[in-house]
Order: sequence, then structure tokens, then C-alpha cells
Amino acid sequence: MAITKSQNSNMLLAFLTLLGVIALVALVGFFMLRKGPDVIQGEAEVTEYRVSSKVPGRIREFRVQEGQQVQTGDTLAILEAPDVVAKMEQARAAEAAAQAQNEKALKGAREEQIQAAYEMWQKAQAGVTIAEKSYQRVKNLFEGGVMPAQKLDEATAQRDAAVATEKAAKAQYTMARNGAEREDKLAAAALVNRAKGAVAEVESYIRETYLIAPAAGEVSEIFPKVGELVGTGAPVMNVAELEKLWVTFNVREDLLKNLTMGAEFTAIVPALDNRSIRLKVYYLKDLGTYAAWKATKTTGQFDLKTFEVKARPLERVENLRPGMSVIISSK
Repeated sequence: MAITKSQNSNMLLAFLTLLGVIALVALVGFFMLRKGPDVIQGEAEVTEYRVSSKVPGRIREFRVQEGQQVQTGDTLAILEAPDVVAKMEQARAAEAAAQAQNEKALKGAREEQIQAAYEMWQKAQAGVTIAEKSYQRVKNLFEGGVMPAQKLDEATAQRDAAVATEKAAKAQYTMARNGAEREDKLAAAALVNRAKGAVAEVESYIRETYLIAPAAGEVSEIFPKVGELVGTGAPVMNVAELEKLWVTFNVREDLLKNLTMGAEFTAIVPALDNRSIRLKVYYLKDLGTYAAWKATKTTGQFDLKTFEVKARPLERVENLRPGMSVIISSK
């Protein structure tokens, strides 16, 4: 009888112990599995521009290094482009030749040429005078019946030829005195302008060998080394415009209540000792079906899509760098 009571007592104790363990596990599971506040994590981003050259060349010198602050107009790097220098020499030689042709067209013939043309005209005039006198003598003799008609025809032909020669000589003299025609002058001026355009084009290529910062920022990355050859449009370095910084969040649509367009909210930056910053939403767009989404149709509800939210700090945040995490706690 005593043995039976002892067995019953042990069974009751084991049962109560089991119930206690189950209750403890249930209590721990309740507190551990209870859903906490949703945390939305974003990342700070910054506008970057890529520095490249229009002409191929070899890196001769870097004027900056990674992490250095630059201002608008600073020289970042210098390229060597000997082929561009050779083209400049060719272009300047062509410009000089065109300028000489233009000056010649504007000036006209030389004084010696004008004088020679004038003397030829005077000689032709003297020939006309002699031919005219010979013609009159032959004509008088022909009319007196002394000279045959053939001699008169020959004298007439010689006189007409002398007159034509005199006119040609006068035209040559007038042309030498007046210089080039208007069209020739315009053509020479056009050649000069074309040569100047070629020089200006090559000068623009030479300016491209000096890589200039178009905006202030910080050099975030330099790709080639000194002495390396870079092609047309090849990236040389990236410059981050730290003043143009924003934060990007990927937010499930059921958490967008306080992140509408123009909304202001508070977030913390763990890298800055959980510093609180104020942000304002300026961009909101769904990421499409390819983005992360949460399926809830099994519970009779709907699929939750993900939206990309971009927000700018309302004031400058010291030491906030691209890539730092920014946290929003959704309670």
C-alpha cells in the first residue's frame, strides 16, 4: 500500500514538472517570437561625375589624389598627346599658306608686273599708229591705180591685227592694275577662315589634354596610373559632389504611411553614434515586379510591393558619407 502511494506521488510530480517545462517554453517563445517594430534601412548616396578625355593620350601627371577636395576649374590631370601637337603644326602651316594667298589676292600684281603690262600696251599703241599710216598710204596708192587690191587687203588686215593687239595689251594692263577678281578674293578669304577653323579645332583637342573639374567635390576614385595610355572617353577618375547627398530606402508598401511625397521624418545614422537627422522625401516610385515583394495571398490578402524612396537631409550633416546606413524605426 505504501509502495503504491509512493508511485502515484512520483507520477504526479513528473506530470507537474512536465507542465511547468511546457509553460516555461511557451512563455519564452511568446516573448522571443513576438513581432518587434519594423526597421527600415537605407543607404546614403551621392552624385558623382566621371572625368574623361575627348582625345587619346598617355597620363603625364596627376594634380590630385584620392580623397582630395577640388574646386570648379581645378586641373585634375594632364595627358600627353604628341599626335595632336603634330596636327597643330600642320594646321598652323596651312593657315600661314592661306593667309599668304589672301594677301596676294588683296594686293594684286606686283609693281614690276603692272609696269611691264603698261609698256606692252604702249608698244601695241605704237604698232597701231604705224599700221594705220601704212594702211592710208596703200589706200591712196590703190585709189590712184598704182597699188593692186591685194596690197590694200594686206594693209587692212595688218591694221586690224594691230588694233586687236592694242586692245588685248590694254586689258592685260587694266587687269594687273585692278588686281584679283572679287570672286578670287572671296575664295582666298574663305581658305583663311577654313584654316583658322582647323587651328581652333586642334586647339580644342589640346585643351582636352588638361582634365578640368567642372564642379566642386571630392576625388573618390582614380583608375589609371601615371604613364598609362587612355582612349577617347575612357574614365580617368570619379569625383563625388558631397553637397548633393541623399538617402535611398526600399520600403514595403504597408510601411509607406509616413513616407509620402514631401513628408519629413527622423532617422538615425549608426556610423555617427546613432545621430538623429531630419530628412524630406522628394522621390517615390515602385520598383516593379522584379523587386523584392512579400507574398500574402495565402492568407487571403494581397501581395505587398516594394517602393524606392529617396530623401534629402534638411540640413547639412557633418561627416555623413556615401555608403553609410540610415535607419528608420517604424513603431
